[in-house]
Amino acid sequence: MSLTPRETAHDNDVAAIHALLEESRVAWNRGDATAYGRCFTLDATDVTFAGTVYHGGQEIARAHQALFEGFLKGTELAVEITDIRFYGSDTAVVVTRGDVGRGRPRRLGKLATYTVVRRPEEGWRIAAVQKTQRKRLMEALSFRLQPATRPAT
Repeated sequence: MSLTPRETAHDNDVAAIHALLEESRVAWNRGDATAYGRCFTLDATDVTFAGTVYHGGQEIARAHQALFEGFLKGTELAVEITDIRFYGSDTAVVVTRGDVGRGRPRRLGKLATYTVVRRPEEGWRIAAVQKTQRKRLMEALSFRLQPATRPAT
C-alpha cells in the first residue's frame, strides 16, 4: 500500500515540526540565543511559566541571551512531543512535556503548547508558545475531589 500525496505531505510536515522543536532544543543546549530566536516568527509570542511575555523572535533571542549568560547557563532543555494537531495546511498546535536542568532533567514537569505556522520563505516556525509548570499535587487533589475533571486520556 502506498501513501497518497496528502498522507506524504502530512508525514513530511510532522517530521518538519519535530525537526523545528529539535532545532530549538539544540540551540538552547548550546546556549545559542540567536539560533533559538530564529525558531520563532518575527511576531511570535513566548509566554513563560513565570508569566513573562516576550514578543518576536528578536526579543526572544535577546532575553534568552541574558538568561543563557545568567541562571540558565549550562542548562539542558528536554522536550517530548505528545500531540500534534493540524488546522489547515500551514498551522498546527503542538503539545509537549519538557523541563530544563543541569544535565538532562529527570522529570518532565512542564507542559508547553506551541502554535506553529509554515511561512513560504521560512518553513515551519513557532508563532506562539505557552509554558505551564505542572502541579501534580493540585491536579491529584482536583481529580479526587471532582473526578469529572480528570481528562479522558
